[in-house]
Amino acid sequence: MQSTTQPYLAYRLTGKPLDLGLVGFAVTLPTLVLALPAGVIVERLDKRKTVIAMQAIMALQALTLALLTLTRYIQLWHIVLLAFVLGSASAFEITARQSMLVELVGRAALPNAIALQTAIFNGARVLGPSLTAIVLILIKNQGEGWAFLINSISYLFIIIGLFFVKTPFKTQIEMPGAGKRNMMSEFKEGQRYVLGNSTIALVILMAAFIGFFGFPFSQQIPALARDVLHQVGDTETIIKTRNSALYIAQGIGALIAAVYISLFSGLKRKGILLAVGQVIFATALILISFTTSISIILLLMVVLGWAMITQLALMNTLIQINIPDSLRGRVFSTYLWALQGVAPFGSLFVGWMAQTWGIPSAALVCGGACLVSAVTIQLAKPNIFRKVY
Repeated sequence: MQSTTQPYLAYRLTGKPLDLGLVGFAVTLPTLVLALPAGVIVERLDKRKTVIAMQAIMALQALTLALLTLTRYIQLWHIVLLAFVLGSASAFEITARQSMLVELVGRAALPNAIALQTAIFNGARVLGPSLTAIVLILIKNQGEGWAFLINSISYLFIIIGLFFVKTPFKTQIEMPGAGKRNMMSEFKEGQRYVLGNSTIALVILMAAFIGFFGFPFSQQIPALARDVLHQVGDTETIIKTRNSALYIAQGIGALIAAVYISLFSGLKRKGILLAVGQVIFATALILISFTTSISIILLLMVVLGWAMITQLALMNTLIQINIPDSLRGRVFSTYLWALQGVAPFGSLFVGWMAQTWGIPSAALVCGGACLVSAVTIQLAKPNIFRKVY
């Protein structure tokens, strides 16, 4: 709900696509700075307690955003600052949560656990925008604030649940010379492992391209709904509904991908499906630039959501099944850094293109860049995609 409402509110306040990029910049910038050290720090902490602490910070962030909006004091800089707080907590929370999966289910069930987690997450991407549309339409003047408030309350259920979570597969990993090692030496060890493993290094490179050119385009959905799909007689209620519909369509595609990957988590040719997802994602972005038809763009958003989650889930799985437990936090944080660490600059770049050249041109450039990078990587290392995992 917050992911849908926050950019909508920012665009309603200013009407500038670049400001949507600024919000995306703020929420992903902490990953650039914190993701790599977070991987080392998380391995020294209890992962469950770390997730609880970060979820508490996220809850307070959402509550602050709700109060500012409900009292009508909200300004763009508030949204940007609180997005930065959310991004800072996420840099630690995502690494800790993903590293905790193996402690919950064990290595044998890890691919299925990742797929199930992805399915549930993307189920929320359908339900969240649907609820947001209802809240924004029914509560005409303060709908955004109530959406943020509902989000802040929802964190309480997560935090309470985490206190009862058991980690039966948790093991105490003893690293050689652990008493004499410092964070820098542990960090270097993780980076040497990444560089020495061609599969992981290639997945991280793919994540960097997608993080810069691909995923930041989703931040322009409010501009797409308000400007590109504008029709004579549009009211604010119609725009709210159309904005939520685009998010729901993307969420439906994402949910389809997540359920498919969950049902077929034992799929051996994960690399081939990943390659297909890359090409389809880029193609959908390119096609968006050539149409202003609402029905066609809704269909393309479904395809975009499917391809996006297909890539994310399979890259996550390929990373997790190829790393030892002793390096899990450090290697995953490097992947997260590549995916989201470059995203701040991608968000600003895409926002600048959208404001200067228009949304269709930005979609064309982003889709073209993703397609070129995907084809180049597949031609350079075809064995990685054909390998049985």
